[in-house]
Amino acid sequence: MIRTVDFRGRTLSKAEYRSELPRAALDVAEAMSLVAPILSRVANGNEKVLLDLAQEFDGIRPASIRVPKEHIEKALGDLDPEIRTALELSIARVQQVHESQRREETFTEVVDGGTVTERWIPVDRVGLYVPGGRAVYPSSVMMNVIPAQIAEVGSIAIASPPQKDFGGWPHPTILATCALLGVDEVYAVGGAQAIALFAYGMEDVCERVDMVTGPGNIYVAAAKRALRGTIGIDSEAGPTEIAILADGSAHASDVAADMMSQAEHDVMAAAVLVTDSIDLAAAVENELRGRVPKTRHSKRIKESLSGIQSAIVLVDSIEQGIDVVNAYAAEHLEIQTTNAHEDALLIRNAGAVFIGRFSPVSLGDYSAGSNHVLPTGGCACHSSGLSVQTFLRGLHFIEYGESAFNDITSTVVTLANSEDLPAHGEAMIARSEKL
Repeated sequence: MIRTVDFRGRTLSKAEYRSELPRAALDVAEAMSLVAPILSRVANGNEKVLLDLAQEFDGIRPASIRVPKEHIEKALGDLDPEIRTALELSIARVQQVHESQRREETFTEVVDGGTVTERWIPVDRVGLYVPGGRAVYPSSVMMNVIPAQIAEVGSIAIASPPQKDFGGWPHPTILATCALLGVDEVYAVGGAQAIALFAYGMEDVCERVDMVTGPGNIYVAAAKRALRGTIGIDSEAGPTEIAILADGSAHASDVAADMMSQAEHDVMAAAVLVTDSIDLAAAVENELRGRVPKTRHSKRIKESLSGIQSAIVLVDSIEQGIDVVNAYAAEHLEIQTTNAHEDALLIRNAGAVFIGRFSPVSLGDYSAGSNHVLPTGGCACHSSGLSVQTFLRGLHFIEYGESAFNDITSTVVTLANSEDLPAHGEAMIARSEKL
């Protein structure tokens, strides 16, 4: 069901480790050519175009693209009380963690009379995308909306695909979560057309946004790549992935269940176990053989685990395993070792790190308080997950008085002339001449 990669007795470079642990093939460039006509139709169209696209791709034509406020409120009123309680508890935890990410203004007096102040200014308006394919993602509403609200973004809009089973509106649980968070600008539009609507705006439908965040399928990723620059984006999220660093102290049943939990998302999802224990590797394989046929999405999970993107990786030691997982840079990394806390301190590259037996990825997906919108495809070696910082821009405010200006004028003139940009220096001298 799952391949084995043996790194024992081998010392490889970061690039070599990554080449032997490939991800699923994801041709965003090809998808860009497929979404280009859609982006053009939206850019030059009206609401009818969006309704036509909904019919074409979602098999349903909503009554309108914007979801009526009363329908959002009704979804909350109809929400199962148990689900509402679970959402409210999770919202509170995510809010608590993200509140600590607020950025304070910094003031630096460079010289007497010369200051630079850095202020963190929120993006004016954001479009948040919530997928609606194989599963329902109210958790993605939380993970996108809460950091944007704490950053004090002034205008928040959400797009989620129309659903045939719900009269062309997004899933009721998604709408109810929007209501819980006080967001009433919601659009029944999915895929590349949703990203285009946010990027270009549409008269009498939706005002254009400055930034789009949120995960989606390959066509959403392709649209985000194509429109980057027209809008800011968080990332081009690819298939989900889990890596687990484990030694002989780990429970095979835990490891197998956690691998399956991420494989459940998508046939291209990756599940990688890195271990120095042959016994654990064999026990996990045995657990997978017994568990996969019994779970609801067994066909999807089996295909994911059988793909090139998934593997059980054998290493000589946990030290080598740490090198492997740092090279792989997984979206989700679990540490299930005897010295899990100490081993976690050596992790440099991961979207989020889950330490110990009782910190599974599933906890982070919903209720740990951390954000689950994380870098995939190895991008965790240079990028971070979604946070309050995503929605903030650091602006420098420079203020020099006359004396501080005079003291630095000759330095600026010298540097300007050294770069053959004399007009820069002349802009300084012009002020001196008028003093």
